[in-house]
Amino acid sequence: MTTDIQATCEHQDETRDLKPAVFNGLRLRCPKCGQGKLLHSYVKVNDHCSECQQPFHYQRADDGPAYLTILIVGHLMGFALHITWVNFRPEPWVLATTMSIVAVVGALTLLPRMKGLMIAYQWAKRMHGF
Repeated sequence: MTTDIQATCEHQDETRDLKPAVFNGLRLRCPKCGQGKLLHSYVKVNDHCSECQQPFHYQRADDGPAYLTILIVGHLMGFALHITWVNFRPEPWVLATTMSIVAVVGALTLLPRMKGLMIAYQWAKRMHGF
């Protein structure tokens, strides 16, 4: 029994740096080793890292990545829309079509990276059993 407690205490003493973990998460890599893939498919999380065997089933990203993606893309699109309209005055249908395409591509590009960021943050802060 005491060996289990000692192993748990030693495990808790291990430091986890936030910056490298988040950087690895943004690259869609394992927050622990930076080598294994974090996701398969589009936003499906792997059960564990293929390199260091770090389990990922503890993650609870839920709606966080979607919220962050909407927040970032929405702010960037607001500035882009304003700057484009004030400086160039394109036809409304051209502006709407262009901005819609940019927003969709931006959101689809950013969503898996935000999921990686959330999982890496949870891992670094030892949230939800990591």
